[in-house]
Amino acid sequence: MGKKIVKQAKPHRILLQAVVNALTTIFTDNKYADKVIEKTLKENPKFGGRDRRFIAETTYDIVRNYRLLSHLAGSETSFWEILGVYFIIRHLPMPDERDFKNLNEKTIIDKYKAIKDQKILQSYPDWLWDLCESELGKDVWENEAKALNKQAEVVLRVNTLKTKKEILKQHLAEQEIEVDFLDGYKDALLLSHRQNLFQNPLFKLGLFELQDAGSQHISEFLGVEPGMRVIDACAGGGGKTLHIAALMQNKGRIISMDITQWKLDELKKRARRATASNVEPRLIEGTKTIKRLENTADRLLLDVPCSGSGVIKRNPDAKWKLNLDFIDRTKAIQQKILSEYSIMTKVGGQLVYSTCSVLPSENRKQVDEFLANNSNFELIKDQTILPSEGFDGFYMALIKRKK
Repeated sequence: MGKKIVKQAKPHRILLQAVVNALTTIFTDNKYADKVIEKTLKENPKFGGRDRRFIAETTYDIVRNYRLLSHLAGSETSFWEILGVYFIIRHLPMPDERDFKNLNEKTIIDKYKAIKDQKILQSYPDWLWDLCESELGKDVWENEAKALNKQAEVVLRVNTLKTKKEILKQHLAEQEIEVDFLDGYKDALLLSHRQNLFQNPLFKLGLFELQDAGSQHISEFLGVEPGMRVIDACAGGGGKTLHIAALMQNKGRIISMDITQWKLDELKKRARRATASNVEPRLIEGTKTIKRLENTADRLLLDVPCSGSGVIKRNPDAKWKLNLDFIDRTKAIQQKILSEYSIMTKVGGQLVYSTCSVLPSENRKQVDEFLANNSNFELIKDQTILPSEGFDGFYMALIKRKK
C-alpha cells in the first residue's frame, strides 16, 4: 500500500471528521480529490502544518487504496470504517473513537493477508486493470500499477529567464528547503520533503514552477531554438509554454492556444510572473483559427487531452472517475486534433504529439494511424516515460512535415 505517512500522536476527532467529509464529497458527490482537499484546508485556516499534511496525505492515500480498504471494511460508503481499516493496515495508533469500535484488528489483518487478487490488492477497477494489462502485457502492467500507487514526487522547474539552478538551490537552502539535482533533466530540482511552495516568495517572484520531470522533458523534446515561431496548440494553464519560452530565451514567438478562455487568462498571469515576454495567448474559436495559422509554425506542440493514466500517482481518483466510454471519446478527439491541427506545421517544420497516458492506443497507435493517412509527415523519433522510472508517465512523438 505504498509508503507510510509520518507517524504522529493519535489525531484529534476534528481531523478525522475532515478526512471523512472529504472522502464523502469525493466518492458520493463525485468531486475531484485535489479540489476537495484544497477547499477543506481553505475552510480550516487554523490547522497547523502537521494537521494539514495529515488531512491531505491520509485522504489521498485512502483514495489511492479505496478498493482494498472498502473491500476490507465490507462497505464502499462507510467512510468511518474505511478510515479505521486504513489505520489498522498502516499499523498506525488507532484513535479512541466510537466509530471504530466494531472493527476487529485481527479479523481485518487476516482478511488482508488472504487476498490474492491483484486488482483488489493494488486497488484498480476491473475494467481499467484489464484494459492496461491487455495493452501493456501482464508483467509490465503489474509493475506500472504498483508504481502508480506511490505518492508523486514534487519537482521544480527552474525559470532560467530569471535565475540558474545552482543559485535557486542555494536560495532554497537558506530557507531550509532541501532540493537535489536530477540527472538527465537540466532545469529540474527534486524537493526532498513535501511541502506547499505556492506561497513561497521565490515562487511568487517567478523563479520556479512546479512541473513533473517527465512533463519538462516534452518541451525539450520539441527541440525549439531562440527566434523560432512556435505554437502550443493545447496550452491549458501554460506549464509547457513557459518552459518553451525559457528554452527560447524569450526570443522568437510562442502562440499559446486553447479552447478555454479562463485557462488562457491564467497563462497570462503566469507568463507575467515568469517574465515570459514572447508568449501570445490565443483562443481557439473554431476551424478558422487553425486555418489562419496554416504552414506557419517551425515547431508545433500537441499535448492532447488523454485518459491521464500516466499521472494516477498525482491524481489517484482518476481510477474511480475514468470509464471506457470517456477513453474512447478522448481517443477520437486526439486523432481529430492531430489531423486538423498538424496543418499549422510549416514544410520542414516539426510537431510533437504528447500525452500523459501509458496506453499504446492513445500513443504510438494514434501516431501510426495519423502517418498512414498523412504521407507528407514522417516520424523522427518517439519516447515513452513509464511511471516506474520514478515520475509521471508520458508519451511523446517528434514528427516532421516533409511537404
